[in-house]
Amino acid sequence: MSARLSTVALSLLLAACAATPPTFTYSPLPQQPEAASGYQDKPGWATRRYAVAAANPLATDAGRQVLAAGGSALDAAIAVQMVLGLVEPQSSGIGGGAFLLYYDGKQVSAWDGRETAPAAADETLFLGADGKPMTFNDAVVGGRSVGVPGVVAMLEQAHREQGKLPWRELFQPAIRLAEQGFAISPRLHTLLKSDAFLKQDPVAAAYFYQPDGQPYPVGHLLRNQPYADVLRQIAARGSKALLQGAVAEAIVAKVQGHASNPGKLTLADLAAYRPQKRDALCSDYRAVSRDYRLCGFPPPSSGAIAVGQILGILNHTPAADLPLQQGADGKALPSPQWLHLYTEASRLAFADRAKYVGDPDFVQPPGGSWHTMLAPGYLAARAKLIGDNSMKTAQPGQPGTMSLALGIAAPQPEYGTSHISIVDADGHALSMTTTIEAQFGARQMVNPSGKGAGGFLLNNELTDFNFAPNDAAGLPTANRVQPGKRPRSSMSPTLVFDKASGQLLISGGSPGGALIIHYTAKTLYGMLNWGMNAQQAINLPNFGATGAPTLLEEKRFPADTVQWLQAHGHEVRETDMTSGLQAIGRTAGGFFGGADPRREGVVMGE
Repeated sequence: MSARLSTVALSLLLAACAATPPTFTYSPLPQQPEAASGYQDKPGWATRRYAVAAANPLATDAGRQVLAAGGSALDAAIAVQMVLGLVEPQSSGIGGGAFLLYYDGKQVSAWDGRETAPAAADETLFLGADGKPMTFNDAVVGGRSVGVPGVVAMLEQAHREQGKLPWRELFQPAIRLAEQGFAISPRLHTLLKSDAFLKQDPVAAAYFYQPDGQPYPVGHLLRNQPYADVLRQIAARGSKALLQGAVAEAIVAKVQGHASNPGKLTLADLAAYRPQKRDALCSDYRAVSRDYRLCGFPPPSSGAIAVGQILGILNHTPAADLPLQQGADGKALPSPQWLHLYTEASRLAFADRAKYVGDPDFVQPPGGSWHTMLAPGYLAARAKLIGDNSMKTAQPGQPGTMSLALGIAAPQPEYGTSHISIVDADGHALSMTTTIEAQFGARQMVNPSGKGAGGFLLNNELTDFNFAPNDAAGLPTANRVQPGKRPRSSMSPTLVFDKASGQLLISGGSPGGALIIHYTAKTLYGMLNWGMNAQQAINLPNFGATGAPTLLEEKRFPADTVQWLQAHGHEVRETDMTSGLQAIGRTAGGFFGGADPRREGVVMGE
């Protein structure tokens, strides 16, 4: 009898141990972020069991420590995001939103934490008294551009399904770094120095700038107790601590109280926010006689559709027969002939994007499904429009059988964001692009307590809507402002699988506004078609086209490439194309990750 009781007791003890989640204790990274800004060659990083790729070493290390403690990829992403909001506040944070793709070993889920328009917003939001669209900066700076932040609520909902460590423990790294201080990185310093609007906000000025108006120097230890206080509340009470109560009241007061550009956000808007779990948008892709499954984010993101269209159209051209060239520095370069095909495919994809893509709760997909825009027959027909010379300006096609009475949106600026890629020890993977839109968002910092210097920045995500609600013909655009609507995005978090086996092969994505689509497509093409590892593909020079001009990364292409393109009708514009790519690829022995040499990211793991 006693032996039986002992066996039962042992069984109960083992069951209790199994049910108890692992604990997590954070130790700050001894090294501080990189000591140089600009382009800095990176080697790529090989890992065996798991990997984290993020835009700042402190954030990457926080995620690595979560995985080492037995946490899931989702757990790690929460820790990474909260640290990024502290050390890379120009790009993302709790005042913004995100799109998250999660692979749980069986299926891919798409978690939508995109910001929403206030209930009082309408299609005239960004029209001036004369009925014409406002200038971009006039719209951005202040409360008008602020949407309901969604990233915290989205991460909370995803954590209920995919988290292993307790929610409250995942805030340790950011809270500790906020209280003990972190060294200002070169990139943060550079953006603080160049930004003309942030110091106009008294709360932001008191935190980021010295009394003489100059930003604190690189290496200065910056502490943010108000941010730590808000994180403690979120850790204890969840997203309600941000979207209801004192913090929510401080957000609304900031938005509505702006002296010259107040917004319409209310407490009711914040309390009503709900993240959405959507079906990932997956499509087939063939490269070098192998079939892949590309999974990206559906609308309101335009990323998966545009990337899929570009790659799919290229498959109906001679692009695969055009090998890489070698530049004068010995580094690989796409040929001008390949760039011609790529940028023409891009124009076709962006023309469709401008007409059809918007929040699916407000806009019907052509033909009843977004997959009509990725149908092989449709892409083959679009590819036939590519000739020997540039079309300069493309017109949208007609996917499906029914024409939609939608206007064609005029181009307008898009900025910002950060990207996180993670694979955990169970083989679960995450690709998350997170944003407050422009650098430093709406340039409005919220300090709920009013004590000490610091807080968190608010997004300007509503400027991702079309400023003009109708096109020149008077037709309404898919991405016009409407109450409760999510603005269209270019964010392109991507997971790639081997179609035959279902094995995860790649997690990747990038910041960069509308150019996110090109940065992501470039990396995927390099890895799947040119046999590059993640770092090599990221290192490729950037290029693309969103409209008439052909964009080339400045000082990365030889003169004969530019001359060839110009001779074939391209209006070439060489410009700074600062991607922030992160990618992790599967190898025979584990994983190999890459981080963009144009920013401060790194990959860590075991």
